[in-house]
Amino acid sequence: MGFSCGLVGFPNAGKSTLFNALTAAGAKVAAFPFSTIDPQKGVVPVPDERLDRLAEVFPDKRKVPTTLEFIDIAGLVKGAHRGEGLGNQFLAEIRNVDAVVHVVRCFRDPDVPHPEGDVDPKRDIELVETELLLKDLETFERRLKELESKRRLGDKGVEKELELFRRLTEAVGAGTPLRSLKLAADERRALRGISPLTLKPVLYVANVGDPERDAEYARIVGQIAEERGGASVTIAAKLEMEVLEIAETPEERALYLKEWGIEESGLSKLIRAGYELLKLVTFYTIDGPEVRAWTVPQGTPARRAAGKIHSDFERRFVQAEVATVDDVLAHGSWGKLRESGRLKRVGEDYAIQDGDVVHFVIA
Repeated sequence: MGFSCGLVGFPNAGKSTLFNALTAAGAKVAAFPFSTIDPQKGVVPVPDERLDRLAEVFPDKRKVPTTLEFIDIAGLVKGAHRGEGLGNQFLAEIRNVDAVVHVVRCFRDPDVPHPEGDVDPKRDIELVETELLLKDLETFERRLKELESKRRLGDKGVEKELELFRRLTEAVGAGTPLRSLKLAADERRALRGISPLTLKPVLYVANVGDPERDAEYARIVGQIAEERGGASVTIAAKLEMEVLEIAETPEERALYLKEWGIEESGLSKLIRAGYELLKLVTFYTIDGPEVRAWTVPQGTPARRAAGKIHSDFERRFVQAEVATVDDVLAHGSWGKLRESGRLKRVGEDYAIQDGDVVHFVIA
């Protein structure tokens, strides 16, 4: 199972530039030809210092990072919920992603016109989110009609669902995204088939031109994200794309970015932030010819995590041996860890923790 983040925003916000920078930084791009209609999909390695350190201890093994999928979705325009522009396609694609990366234009460029005429991050955020709310409202109103029709026909089993959708319809109608509501586990299950747009977690990206000149725009985006209980990152997507085109090594890229006052690539920050947004954890395996990172949701039990490696591992699971990255680095081999008593043996219900190094024992 992969995890995906959809890049959304107005046309000319820099989504495609950001996507191209992500893929140029080492992603594998799926075979989806780019146009204003078809989305591009790229599988992006997650930067991971712990994996790098493990690979140094086992230099004869191939290093395999975990990944996230980023999808460049067609730009939104006013009226998208009614099908304006590419609205239907845009909104359908959002339903299919796990999280939304909202790219907000924070740069001025007379050669790249803004659909609304000028740069205004607060307005743009509100317009995009209004379209998502209106689409959810339309979806819920349609579902309410279906449920009320069932009740009139004598189906008394729909009362609980009717109450839920009345509450949700009222909330989105008042401008409240569903991710702001406290929903019980059974209520979330009732929404799986609908996949509401405003239930998805959101990461705001302030796409600046000049990091210093456009700092006030980025500050506004960060403030809005904080007010809404979300997160934000600032990226100079065009600048980072240009650096990637001229710099041949990561070290050269870092030097170029430092000249612009950028201590860490915004792309790396974005990938990590997307990972955190999805509430994912990383565990590692050092068996066989690979030192490898794996992604699972927080709270995943050991047996299910074993299934990430192979379905046979889940089916034939007996137990797992678990160590910390620091212990593996200090001892240098699984055998020495076992001799020193630093391995923890766990059963199938053990919740995999971020940073676990795991050896699965199977029958």
